[in-house]
Amino acid sequence: MQIRAEPLTAAAFAPFGEVLEAAGPPDKIINAGLCGRFHDRATLDFGPAPGRAGISVFQAVPRALPYTFELLERHPEGSQAFLPMTADPFLIIVAPDAGGRPGAPRAFLTSGAQGINFRRGTWHGVLTPLAAPGLFAVVDRIGPSANLEEVVLPAPVTVLPEEPATP
Repeated sequence: MQIRAEPLTAAAFAPFGEVLEAAGPPDKIINAGLCGRFHDRATLDFGPAPGRAGISVFQAVPRALPYTFELLERHPEGSQAFLPMTADPFLIIVAPDAGGRPGAPRAFLTSGAQGINFRRGTWHGVLTPLAAPGLFAVVDRIGPSANLEEVVLPAPVTVLPEEPATP
């Protein structure tokens, strides 16, 4: 199976979570007029106690397109936000839930100035940077319960680059 990566937009990504970016005018001007605040852009959900919010730093090995995967995962007890610590695009793979298993996958490419927040229970691929150093701040649930489900797909899926723009 092959799927084509598409540009990451808030509308296209809405079924899976939120896009974190400074788009449009800021909601507030703060810091004596020197900073625009794009306010409350994600619904963070850390599930039942004793879970709590945590910030971790991930460093993932860069990949390239076309990219083939066969593993999807989800976090049933909390949302998970990926905030790149460099201005490099990264690949996001998601799938709707289909009766407790991943449905048809989709792939998105960030602009290099976007992060994302997966809603609790969203099937997604592993962290997939497209350039070194692959460094991300990750905001997610920290707690003693099992908050990871993994599924190996019956056949690998290859993500192709975006369609070239037509003149």
